[in-house]
Amino acid sequence: MSALLPLHGKTALVTGVSRRRGIGFAVARKLAVLGADVVIHHHRPHDLDLPWGGDDLDAVRDGIRDVLVDGARFADVSADLRDPSSVPDVLSAAAALTGQVDVLVCNHAKSGDDGSILDMTPERLSAFWEVNTRATMLLTAEFARRRAPASDGPRRPGDRIAGAGPYAEAQGHVFWMTSGQIHGAMRGEVAYAASKAALAGVTATVAAELLELGIVLNTINPGPVNTGYMDPETTDRSLEDLDAYVASTPFGRVGTPQDPAELIGWLATSSGSWVVGQVLTSDGGFGL
Repeated sequence: MSALLPLHGKTALVTGVSRRRGIGFAVARKLAVLGADVVIHHHRPHDLDLPWGGDDLDAVRDGIRDVLVDGARFADVSADLRDPSSVPDVLSAAAALTGQVDVLVCNHAKSGDDGSILDMTPERLSAFWEVNTRATMLLTAEFARRRAPASDGPRRPGDRIAGAGPYAEAQGHVFWMTSGQIHGAMRGEVAYAASKAALAGVTATVAAELLELGIVLNTINPGPVNTGYMDPETTDRSLEDLDAYVASTPFGRVGTPQDPAELIGWLATSSGSWVVGQVLTSDGGFGL
């Protein structure tokens, strides 16, 4: 059972799963195929404001249920992660499925309504920070607190969290999602790039702290993945010369949601647990 279904008996929470073309949907399905009980989070109103629009949530749910292994359970929760008070509720709803969350994939993201540095306002910067950065950090903090001993108060710089290690195996996995800002400019996406760069920049710090509790954190840069924003009818950017550029790349295509899902699926198992605190790019060589 453990070899064929390495996540059997584990519960995974994947945030930002509201579209069948999204990375979160592919990740949730991959974790289900590996045997996990799966809880998804969604906030469909965000999609409705974007060119690619919202999806049928019943179809999203069915698409994950269809690949659950026998006996595995599924649930979903809706929440606007701009509201910090929603974070404990999301974790509690996920934990209610089986009693504990073992894998947390922070896939949610705000996109759209961005701009160049000339377009930045306090409101625009805060909107991206609240969803992409703050909510990810708060979800991770809540996930960790549920596995940590009682706090002895705020820690000073350099203080370590008191865990119960050494651990025979990882006690949990957390995944953050970053973007291509680590490889080059993202013109016209300053607020988005800033919010994601913060996650990449603090990965090592948070990973070191979580590891005291046996929790493994890695951050994934999936590279250019077409989730609808590269389709002419639903794009939010110029696609001029895109086809010619993609055709010149070694694999002749951009990423699909299944590409980063395969990586996350492996990292969430015991086979991938020796990889810790990394910002990993899965982009088919685009960054080169």
